[in-house]
Amino acid sequence: MSYQTPKGTYDILPEDVHRWHAVENIIHNTTKKYRYKEIRTPYFEETKVFKRENDSSDMVNKEMYSFEMGSNSYTLRPEGTAGVIRAFDQHKLYGSMEMPGRFYYMGAMFRHERPQKGRQRQFTQFGVENIGAKSPELDAETIALGYDIVKQLGISSIKVCINTLGDDASRSAYRTALKEYFQPHLHDLCSDCHRRYEQNPLRILDCKVDHDKEIMHTAPRLVDYLNEESRTYFDKVLASLDALGIPYEVDDRLVRGLDYYTHTVFEVVSTRPDSGAQATIFAGGRYDHFVEYYGGPDMSGIGFAIGMERLISLAQEEGYDFGDENVCDVYVIGLGDVGTHVLKTLQDLRNAGYIAEGNLVQRSLKAQFKSVDRNHAKYVVILGEDEVKNNTMNLKNTITKEQITIDTNTLIDTLKKWENK
Repeated sequence: MSYQTPKGTYDILPEDVHRWHAVENIIHNTTKKYRYKEIRTPYFEETKVFKRENDSSDMVNKEMYSFEMGSNSYTLRPEGTAGVIRAFDQHKLYGSMEMPGRFYYMGAMFRHERPQKGRQRQFTQFGVENIGAKSPELDAETIALGYDIVKQLGISSIKVCINTLGDDASRSAYRTALKEYFQPHLHDLCSDCHRRYEQNPLRILDCKVDHDKEIMHTAPRLVDYLNEESRTYFDKVLASLDALGIPYEVDDRLVRGLDYYTHTVFEVVSTRPDSGAQATIFAGGRYDHFVEYYGGPDMSGIGFAIGMERLISLAQEEGYDFGDENVCDVYVIGLGDVGTHVLKTLQDLRNAGYIAEGNLVQRSLKAQFKSVDRNHAKYVVILGEDEVKNNTMNLKNTITKEQITIDTNTLIDTLKKWENK
């Protein structure tokens, strides 16, 4: 019987893993510079962690993998923010660490949606959350962190799209205006937009079905309903991006797909002609009431998330050099009944910090030298029965072709001398 991966999932094979490691290293190093700390939350939570009251997002209403265990309902996490905020509140991190708390996460997320290029039902997401403080400069710095990571991967064909949803008062006035505007046009809108009309009419503007209709283009604009405080805040965010030299484009139709955002929302998208519907690289925004919802104090936060698959794919398309992990410092060849000595030599090399591979089965000299080539080994140790008897070994530099016979106890010192030449 032949088994296959479930629809919307995939295997990361050994020949591809080095790309993931390269990107993960950039993320770990960059978040460290920005003083973010990693947090790891469960792969499933109580369903109510994600399914909040009156949430209009497609993620909550259509895409969650939920299951019942006894009288409890659980959900495989479809995104990372909710779990991080739940942990922040549960462990009262607002009382034990300096604010703002800067967190990052990386791991599998699950959404039941139609699989397509760059979008799977199980996918890997990297994200950050900056919790406990609110300022335009923090918003700009958060965008800069994601922008920094993307640029380090050689992805140059990008632009920052940004908008503001304003404060509660501005958004309330805009919601009222949208409901009045769309009410006579409901018969022209899809069934999802009917639901959004009741739950969050701003999300109608993000509809993938009706986005080309004339009523979408003539709908009221949020900018016309912003109060002075919201306008001033957004102007300072843009000024901060200017100070950092990050180019941006204000998109007053950008509302983002989740309901908890306030003030700044943003998307960083690929401008490559072949990006198509999968142009978004990372996206996020500010949230003012999320921490309080889970039982914590009234604190603001801001974050973003990046789909790792899409990030790696874009970097590959733009020619980024991920390096080669299939590199061996030393390969140990064994000839005859010397398996124990090969094993001991390999362990000595590894204890000294070398990446070492060797022959622990009976194979011909020709076959073993093919392994040297496949492993891209820089040095080769050759051990035969005579060498073992004389406590010696042959050492070869595959680059310079130099080959010498040495005392077994001098192997590590000899390798270090060769490296320092």
